[in-house]
Amino acid sequence: QVHLVESGGGLVQPGGSLRLSCAASGFTFGNSAMAWYRQAPGKERELVAVISSSGRDTNYADSVKGRFTVSRDNAKNMVYLQMNSLIPEDTALYSCHFGASRGQGTQVTVSS
Repeated sequence: QVHLVESGGGLVQPGGSLRLSCAASGFTFGNSAMAWYRQAPGKERELVAVISSSGRDTNYADSVKGRFTVSRDNAKNMVYLQMNSLIPEDTALYSCHFGASRGQGTQVTVSS
């Protein structure tokens, strides 16, 4: 059974940074691409970043390019999202995904 647990969200001021983590279990993590999505109230869920199974290939939404970095540690079954230069528009519930499975998410709020 796929299990994904996100952590690391919180309240941060504009310009600040957060690092989200996702602990994965129940599947062959090292063989699996992973993705981070986010959803703000009243908006569609948005794909933020994708990372290949090896971690060598990544893709980002235009809105976060140059500010966010996705990475993974296959030895620990973990995927991360480093978020820098945060802006209020980044406020959303962030979740990690494997195929059709996703975690409960972690809330990120960017506000002064």
